[in-house]
Amino acid sequence: MARVRAALAGWGGRVLRPEAGSGAVRTCSRKPEPHPWPAGPATWIPCTSKRTIVENEIQASIDQIFSHLERLEILSSKEPPNKRQNAKLRVDQLKYDVQHLQTALRNFQHRRHAREQQERQREELLSRTFTTNDSDTTIPMDESLQFNSSLQKIHHGVDDLILDGHNILDGLRNQRLTLKGTQKKILDIANMLGLSNTVMRLIEKRAFQDKYFMIGGMLVTLTVMFLVVHYLT
Repeated sequence: MARVRAALAGWGGRVLRPEAGSGAVRTCSRKPEPHPWPAGPATWIPCTSKRTIVENEIQASIDQIFSHLERLEILSSKEPPNKRQNAKLRVDQLKYDVQHLQTALRNFQHRRHAREQQERQREELLSRTFTTNDSDTTIPMDESLQFNSSLQKIHHGVDDLILDGHNILDGLRNQRLTLKGTQKKILDIANMLGLSNTVMRLIEKRAFQDKYFMIGGMLVTLTVMFLVVHYLT
């Protein structure tokens, strides 16, 4: 990541490359200035092609990394269960880093295109010859108005999307609270059912014991009555 960022930050200017046999390579910021170079002819090469080559190389490297990450994701799913989660987290972190690099490259390309557009407009403005104004001046406003209205529609659409996203998040929060309350009620009912089952088992056991106590008491009472009648009459 550090190498790619350094490559993105270090592009600028033009590159002076000598022809074969001169042995001199120099760089400058914008345009050549008189300087006592070593002997040998030199040709100026715009750095736009150099930038494009480097950008293509970086993009190819990013695409290759993405393909490797897809293979890593497949391999991580085949890891043992105790290592699968850790491997997946590492692959996700690598994906996030590569996406960050992709975003940085796109931002750099956007800034470069904007800068090149400004330079072209500046050169066109400086190379334009002075002419007197015509009697009638026409200012094209239709395209600007259409562009402005399109931008306003886009802004309104983005605002609507953000509002919908907030509403969805609020709905998810409410659903989460509802699910938590339902889960708590289910746990309470489960605990209550467990207590009721325990009480029912105790009641059944006590009824079974009381049955034997009643039969035993009846037998003892009958025995006492028989003995009383037998010995006292």
